[in-house]
Amino acid sequence: MADIKLKRRCAVYTRKSSEEGLEQEFNSLHAQREACEAYIASQRSEGWVLVRDQYDDGGISGGTLDRPGLQRLMTDIEDGLVDVVVVYKIDRLSRSLADFAKLVEVFDRNGVTFVSVTQSFNTTTSMGRLTLNILLSFAQFEREVTAERIRDKIAASRRKGIWMGGVPPYGYRVENRKLVIDDERAGHVRWIFAGFLEIGSATELAREVDRRGIRTPMGNRIDKKYLYRMLNNRAYIRAEESEVISAFDDVSLIQLIVERGADAVNALPQGIRQSKEAVAETIENNVRKLIIDETPINPKYYEKMSELLDALIEQRKREALSYQEYLAQIVELTKKAQGAETTASYPAELNSKAKRALFDNLDGDEALALAIDEEIRLTKKDSWRGNKFKEKEVRNAIKKHVADPGQLDVIFELVWNQDEY
Repeated sequence: MADIKLKRRCAVYTRKSSEEGLEQEFNSLHAQREACEAYIASQRSEGWVLVRDQYDDGGISGGTLDRPGLQRLMTDIEDGLVDVVVVYKIDRLSRSLADFAKLVEVFDRNGVTFVSVTQSFNTTTSMGRLTLNILLSFAQFEREVTAERIRDKIAASRRKGIWMGGVPPYGYRVENRKLVIDDERAGHVRWIFAGFLEIGSATELAREVDRRGIRTPMGNRIDKKYLYRMLNNRAYIRAEESEVISAFDDVSLIQLIVERGADAVNALPQGIRQSKEAVAETIENNVRKLIIDETPINPKYYEKMSELLDALIEQRKREALSYQEYLAQIVELTKKAQGAETTASYPAELNSKAKRALFDNLDGDEALALAIDEEIRLTKKDSWRGNKFKEKEVRNAIKKHVADPGQLDVIFELVWNQDEY
């Protein structure tokens, strides 16, 4: 009597990294599926049968597991509906060793095997597992080299003034891949910069912008966060570094104030040093620039620094302080702005700048700040900035703890600006 073969339900998974060519009647996904189905048919005598559900991901990188087709496949595997996963090549399933390890863990837990129709190996032996890891390492290497090449191309194009896509900065439009000034909105941009110098507070400026009815090109309200992005955008600003003092080569005024306190005034050029008003304005302009530059790292903290600077400037102009009192207070403020937060004013667990920035911008919720910090460190991958799939993973990690879409945008942007992450 012939042996009775158990039925093995086979699911075909296909993937293509780019959307190019997907509109064709017979595209890469079809070619992959056709090859996989032919292989399953050749194994019919072993009890292999095709699962008719299609698990396809077109235009999605293999560097992420956040793929609709793959997620449906994993759900069906967990539900016991699949016995064998068939792919054209291993890199169609994943181009990341870490991600592939997660997939294998799910496969093993549910007794599912996988087959690559163009690559022969046996994962039950040590040599087979080594072969698999080598193939995956090269797949990951190829993906990362391609990403580096694309980033280099974009960077080179930008250096030549070529616009590489995305939403153009407010006040510009795109013509022939170049940014061209939009005269109507450019007037708004100049008024916003002049207004910030005069008012000194992004919160107050946002209210004035709203009163004047100025909106984004999409018709949305311009809020404080939008203003900070404008003020830091190099497309508008031709900001120079903090003034370098000739008597101390390569040492900025801010550094001198931090190191020498009020004595730093003696290092200013004589023409400035002779006027107390000129000294005050020189220091204030340098501190203001520092606050603007550092705001994306901790908006709440530097908003407070900006308000303190505004108040100090107002006191100086009203002559409510003596010159020496003013110098003492501007030195103290500069040190706070330069060194950001002082650790003594934060809970002991908030032992890094990133944690303290989260704490400040989550209304002082220590538990939430620590939870998000841990989630990000567990989730983020190397070179995640600029990679939309890796960025989405980080965003989804934050979303587990922050449900409000507006707050989610704020915290994601905050995280994006942290060197620690």
